[in-house]
Amino acid sequence: MNAERPEEAIKEKAIEEEAIEEESSEAEPELLEALEEQEPETPAGEAEAKAQENWERYLRAAAEVENVRKRAARDVENAHKFALERFGRELLAVKDGLEMALDASENASVESLLEGSKATLKLLGSTMERFGVQVVDPEGEPFDPDLHEAISVQPSEDAEPGSIVTVVQKGYTLNGRLLRPALVIVAEG
Repeated sequence: MNAERPEEAIKEKAIEEEAIEEESSEAEPELLEALEEQEPETPAGEAEAKAQENWERYLRAAAEVENVRKRAARDVENAHKFALERFGRELLAVKDGLEMALDASENASVESLLEGSKATLKLLGSTMERFGVQVVDPEGEPFDPDLHEAISVQPSEDAEPGSIVTVVQKGYTLNGRLLRPALVIVAEG
């Protein structure tokens, strides 16, 4: 057995494994057969051969575990790095629409600018929905402190006490998790 530290032996074994895989097609079959046919001559030799075989297995298994760990870490890093790639690509259409509106604003009528702005807002809304972002627009609903933030209380004859009279700013959720609470005015009770 190697007297090296196991970490060093594992790294060396991982490098050897890669080299063996590349050279395995070039190995001579007669040499491999000769090595397999060699039998230890004494019980101590058998034990030493078995120990060496077990050590080799351990190093191979440890090297494989190390390779899997590195591969998984690389995959996680790439997932973090490129998680928003599709979302960013979809938002480019919204940005392009806004840029076209600004370019056309000098010669465009108010109606066409308003129509273009509505179309761009609709495109942004549909893009957000495709990625799980939902609008929280709770006007007339009962106040829910998990989704709404009351900024004021107002007396109201038309609304039930504790219900939302006015939405000052819409809220948003991402796949059920609150991104931003809706800022609301609640009916006084």
